[in-house]
Amino acid sequence: MSTFSASTTAEAIVSVARERVWDVLVDPALVAELTPFIKWIEPQGEDHWIWHLSGLTVLGKGFSATFTEQMTLEDGKRIEFVHDPPRGAKERAGVHGWYALSDVDGRADAVRLETSLDICVDLPLPRLSGPAVRTAMKGVMATMGDRFSKNLLAHLGVG
Repeated sequence: MSTFSASTTAEAIVSVARERVWDVLVDPALVAELTPFIKWIEPQGEDHWIWHLSGLTVLGKGFSATFTEQMTLEDGKRIEFVHDPPRGAKERAGVHGWYALSDVDGRADAVRLETSLDICVDLPLPRLSGPAVRTAMKGVMATMGDRFSKNLLAHLGVG
C-alpha cells in the first residue's frame, strides 16, 4: 500500500446571490447529488461529514473509500475541511481544503466561488507508480470539478 496525493484549485463567478450558493455547499445530501463519484455524504454530529466515494479504477485497480471530514463553517463566507477520522480508525482517503465565497464588485447578484483541495489516497500500488497515479488522480479531480460546476449551475438555474 502506498499513499498518493494530488491538489487542485478553481475559481468561478456565479451569477446568483451568495446565499444560494452557500445553501448548496452546506447541504451534504445536495453536495453528494451534485458531485460525481460520491455515493452519499452522511452528517456526523455538528461538524463532521462522512463521505462515501463510489468505485473508481486507478491503473487497473478498483478503489472505493469512506472518509471523515471535519467541517468548519464561517457563515456565508468560508468552509474549511480537514480529514479527521474517528480515533483508531484507518481511512484510505482524505481531503484537506476549503471553499470561499466573496463579493464581486459589490454586486448582490453574483458571487466569487473559490476552492482548493488536497486529496490523499492509499492504494495497493507500488510507490514507483506515483507519476501515473497522480496523473490519473488529477484527471478524476478535473472530471469531478467540471461536472460539479455544471451540476451546480444547472441546480441554480444559471449557465
